Amino acid sequence: MKFLRNTFFSNLFFVLNGAMVFWFCAAYFIPVLYLPGLLITALLGVLVIVDWVLLYSMRLPIEVMRETPRLLSMGDYNVIRLVIRNKGKLNWKLEIVDELPVQLQKRDFVIGTNVTAYENKELTYEIRPFERGEYHFGRINVLMFGRLKLVKRLLPLERDEMVKVYPSIIQMAKFELYTNSKLSRHLGIKKLRRIGMSYEFEQIKYYVQGDDIRQINWKASGKHQQLMVNQHDDEKSQPIYTIIDKSRIMLMPFNGMSLMDFAINTSLVISNVALKKQDKAGLITFSDKIGAVVKADNKHNQLQTILEALYNQKERNLEADYELLYQGIRNMIKTRSLLFLYSNFESMYALQRVLPILRKINQQHLLIVVFFENSEIENLSKTRAEDLKGVYTRIMAEQAISDKYTIAQELNNIGIQTILTKPEDLSLNSINKYLEIKARGMV
Repeated sequence: MKFLRNTFFSNLFFVLNGAMVFWFCAAYFIPVLYLPGLLITALLGVLVIVDWVLLYSMRLPIEVMRETPRLLSMGDYNVIRLVIRNKGKLNWKLEIVDELPVQLQKRDFVIGTNVTAYENKELTYEIRPFERGEYHFGRINVLMFGRLKLVKRLLPLERDEMVKVYPSIIQMAKFELYTNSKLSRHLGIKKLRRIGMSYEFEQIKYYVQGDDIRQINWKASGKHQQLMVNQHDDEKSQPIYTIIDKSRIMLMPFNGMSLMDFAINTSLVISNVALKKQDKAGLITFSDKIGAVVKADNKHNQLQTILEALYNQKERNLEADYELLYQGIRNMIKTRSLLFLYSNFESMYALQRVLPILRKINQQHLLIVVFFENSEIENLSKTRAEDLKGVYTRIMAEQAISDKYTIAQELNNIGIQTILTKPEDLSLNSINKYLEIKARGMV
């Protein structure tokens, strides 16, 4: 009886049956309609049987394959392809139900399409995973309509596969392209003027608009009868560490992702950009204990090492131990380095508890503290107050926003670089700060 379990009725079937219900309701008041209603009902039953017999009597030539990326990127839209092959001479109307990973929580995913005789067709859809880990795809269920479109036959295709979701590789590649292209200014990445002369000489080149006129080489210009400028390269092989707080304060969700996951994506972006600039990239994670540690280096597999370390990070619902972080930095980082610390502070009290430790770290290294604006509170502060409770709520929201800027000002006053950013702008603002530090030769 397996064929009965694979048989379903189409929407057209239920519409026609609903129409017959109304017909018989009308026949209660108009008896003359009763006999024609019986005949129409019988005809509908015969058509359903004929459609069912035709659907199950012919060989089904439909094949559907799923093509997924080797790795999925967390927080990005990833394209999944379905390749449909019709090896028969008949046209078919199909409904395709792909069994998506349970993490996506999509229970009504259906794609409708038509395929003609001997057609190869490709369909695409996008998924956006918000968690790292293994994502398991299940069967591809193909529902084929009968010739009369009254009955559907289920064709279950076993297409089980597992794909891992890693920190955003798509975002990493995008910002790598932007930092090395003329598109960068239009996308918010700043091109900063270099300050000072602590750069390695690279070459003499022809002057183009935008070059620093102070770098004009007059001797070479006279020789070539054209303006020439000295080009210097940035200092290289500088250690760049991203430090991620994994404590409970980083579990706060925004747009489906936790603050920690935003920091993980940005850490991968910064590490990649640093390696492309020929600096050394490293990683430290911590909460109540030290987590992953990747020593800063620029060897060929360094980015893959950092990627695997970021993939395996888990949040910890405990307070962060900054004393332990300080001891870890002293033991693990022996040379002056640029440190991006991704954490969050919701009050001045939270900052005051760790401020002496941040001051000590900044004395030995160049520390950049990155924390987050609360966009939900910002939206709340802009709502119109309708009563006394609304006024109180709005004032408290405005106070919370003011506290964030006070925290940033307090850090700046003692010489600690800060980034106060919305979670969605984290990567962009971090890259701008890194390029600024490089341009100013501060490390």
